[in-house]
Amino acid sequence: MRKVAAIHDLSCYGRCSLAVILPVLSVMGMQCCPLPGTVLSTHTGGFGPVQRTDLTGQVDGTLRHWEELGLRFDGIYTGYMASAAQIHQAMEAVERLSGENTQVVVDPVLGDHGKLYTSITTEMAQAMGDLCQKAQVITPNLTEAAILLGLAPDALLDQRGEDLAVELSGQGQRSVVVTGVTPEPGYTGAVWFDHTTGASGTTVAVRAPGEYPGTGDLFAAVLTGSLVMGESLERGVSRAAHFITRCASYTAALGTDVREGVLFEPLLPLLLGDALAMDDRI
Repeated sequence: MRKVAAIHDLSCYGRCSLAVILPVLSVMGMQCCPLPGTVLSTHTGGFGPVQRTDLTGQVDGTLRHWEELGLRFDGIYTGYMASAAQIHQAMEAVERLSGENTQVVVDPVLGDHGKLYTSITTEMAQAMGDLCQKAQVITPNLTEAAILLGLAPDALLDQRGEDLAVELSGQGQRSVVVTGVTPEPGYTGAVWFDHTTGASGTTVAVRAPGEYPGTGDLFAAVLTGSLVMGESLERGVSRAAHFITRCASYTAALGTDVREGVLFEPLLPLLLGDALAMDDRI
């Protein structure tokens, strides 16, 4: 069975981070091995002051144990980090746990809507750039793309072109998916560059009403699962974008509290069918 090490935070309430990633990768037919750097009582998107527990020391111990066991992963997928030290731990994980064909996907969680998140420091932004250098695929939004390029966080909010993904690829060293692009009113999308083929493109999906926390984690989780199954970047981006649209539309129709994120759980079977098709033993 394919294995993915997921290095993220764990928010105990609200659909984001590992609470989303674990079920998505599981239903896509792989073992998700969580490595939480921080446990939070809720996500930080509107529930008031958050109780945090830092697990930086636990991460070091887990990495040592996994290395002693000789574990190698088909995918390593990283997201939010609470400190520069945790970002450096993620870099160590990539070096110590990768096999010959490991897909390393980095979601460089630094900011959104033209602003850095309040917990992000200059040191962390620089370290995240270093982590991106070790990835096969990075998935920044437009704010994070600007930060990685050394620009002001709001410098690229109107960017729509595929050349942005190419620019972030480090002269073709890695694949890039830039999320949150608005190709035209009423639609959302992502621009992408595939370093394995040199192809680039724009994937477009209907924009559902509302804006929900955790959709970036959901997108990158589906993309990671698709890549680990051996699908192309273009296929993975399309699958992730349209799954998000379905989940957001379903959630908006039910009118639940936006803070709780998208109700993806009832729609997980949409991912299961493709996973089954990839394994002829089932």
